[in-house]
Amino acid sequence: MMDAHAVTRIGSQDKDLQELFCDYVPHVFRRADFRRWRAWGQWSDDYHAFALMESGRVVANTSVMRMRLVLEGREVTGYQLGAVGCLPSHRGRGLARVVMNAALDACGDVPVLLFANPSVRQFYPRFGFQPQMQTLFATPYDAVPAGPPAPTLSLENAAVRAGLATLSSEGRPSTERFGARGYATVASWPVANGFARPLRQLGTDAWAFAGVEGETLYLDDVFAREPFDLRAWIPRLIDRPIRSIRFGFTPERYWPEAVTAGEDMEADLFVRNFHPSQEAHRFPVMAHT
Repeated sequence: MMDAHAVTRIGSQDKDLQELFCDYVPHVFRRADFRRWRAWGQWSDDYHAFALMESGRVVANTSVMRMRLVLEGREVTGYQLGAVGCLPSHRGRGLARVVMNAALDACGDVPVLLFANPSVRQFYPRFGFQPQMQTLFATPYDAVPAGPPAPTLSLENAAVRAGLATLSSEGRPSTERFGARGYATVASWPVANGFARPLRQLGTDAWAFAGVEGETLYLDDVFAREPFDLRAWIPRLIDRPIRSIRFGFTPERYWPEAVTAGEDMEADLFVRNFHPSQEAHRFPVMAHT
């Protein structure tokens, strides 16, 4: 087994090591790629990969993203783990445990969270993580398209990336119960991988990731300087009649009468060194690493 001291920390300036990390990722996560995200300049000083190297390649990794978490209206520094895994050829040697311990040592005793595949539910409690239920929120809402469509913005544009960073950092978070601020580089990752719904401009200082599927409008996240009348924009976010809205965050600010619509089963949340809100909540999907 490799010694923990062999763990290599890869930061924003380690370009050659970043290449090795990018080579590693698709071998463990088949649909994931960091190259476009990296080319957009999104690997900031907040992101570090803790990797084990063997024969000039990354064989196991746990990444750490520093987060400005919002817990019951208070902003606290925390971390979110991601890209946790090991090459299939190197499993069974305890390497994932080595990189997990290295990453958690770097985090210290502040809040840490991660979203995991349900197949590894037994792994994370070994490191002090506790499972935490995430609630789905929805509301019945009949609307038809009206007015000029809200413009679509492309994160291929550096100015748009900068604008998202500003709104995310300086604006009001989409939820006060359990959310985050300043996570534009996290939100840009699913966009770079083609997983995200379109980014739409709602006026001067409000943007939203949103899209229609069937008769439902999915509002994944809202980035705004100040709260605004979201309802007024619904007809401009849809290209066909809708009967309902589903939210990718806790919508107490924008749609307080939204109802709980079951448990989010797509990814399991695990938390360490803190307890999220006792009220029903959903950590914004665009803030998942």
